[in-house]
Amino acid sequence: MGTVLGEMRNVPWHELQHAYGSASQVPGMLSRIAWGDGPTAEDALSDLGQWIAAPAVFDATVAAVPFLWELAATETVKDRAGVLELLAAILASGHDLHPEWTRAAHDAVVAGRPTAARLAADASSPEAEAEAEAEAEAQTHAHARAQAQARQQAVRDAAVRLLAAIDGHICAACPPRAV
Repeated sequence: MGTVLGEMRNVPWHELQHAYGSASQVPGMLSRIAWGDGPTAEDALSDLGQWIAAPAVFDATVAAVPFLWELAATETVKDRAGVLELLAAILASGHDLHPEWTRAAHDAVVAGRPTAARLAADASSPEAEAEAEAEAEAQTHAHARAQAQARQQAVRDAAVRLLAAIDGHICAACPPRAV
């Protein structure tokens, strides 16, 4: 396995668009989400959401979704729940003038369903609970321990909500999915 976001350099971001123009800054936002501290990651997620998910999706959205799935699956990312919430926002958004972007963005989110299922299941498995306990034991302060447990619960909850959104997804741009 390569580094987190290692394939990002292979995307011609400068040729893609987001809500405010060229998507050339999207890699920087994804990097801030990957390696930033909590507030930095949250700010980057908010900005990225405004660029690629609200009020519409764009061709940059389609290119960004696989990297968002990668970030959601990377335990060192500070706001994995926020990444999952952004994926849900993308699934709920569209683009009236470019239904092909809508369908491609939705397909990219749906393609990550196994990751969401694993995140929802991992957080409640005995192994994950033991890992959380070990992480908590390694923490020296009760507050830090509580924060780690809250982050794990937030990831699980966001993954469960995203699974429900994926499984119930219906829109004009997307064909019905076999269940």
